[in-house]
Amino acid sequence: MASERRSETRAAHYAETTPDGEAPWADLEMTVPTDRDHASVVALVECALVELTHEAVGAVFVSRQVGRSSRTQYVAGDDVGEQFQKRRFDDRLGWHETTVPRRTVRDELITQLTRSPSTPAERSGERAASEADTFVVKPVRELRTP
Repeated sequence: MASERRSETRAAHYAETTPDGEAPWADLEMTVPTDRDHASVVALVECALVELTHEAVGAVFVSRQVGRSSRTQYVAGDDVGEQFQKRRFDDRLGWHETTVPRRTVRDELITQLTRSPSTPAERSGERAASEADTFVVKPVRELRTP
């Protein structure tokens, strides 16, 4: 795809021009639950959406529960950042892909990143037996696809 190649070229050029050589989106990650306040989470999501629109990167939210995990990926579907591909993989159901508007991606990410352990098993410490949920922005080439 031409737009994906343009984004990859822009990302490579921008990463080369940053003073420390690190891409601007490289620190957009966190574990959930987090101690960040709501405004900080919203700012992180907004930054991620901007990077998804302008660079060849995708946002990935991985939810882990005892014996099960799911992975949701968001990748810009157009050059203006109004449509995104949402790819969801569930251990039991496999891959599902759909197109969603920016507002939906924003709302979903904020909801996922601001939630706290709420089930009785999570409160009793069973959650500690599994890995924490994670959110990260990474190059599209590193995303797992169906």
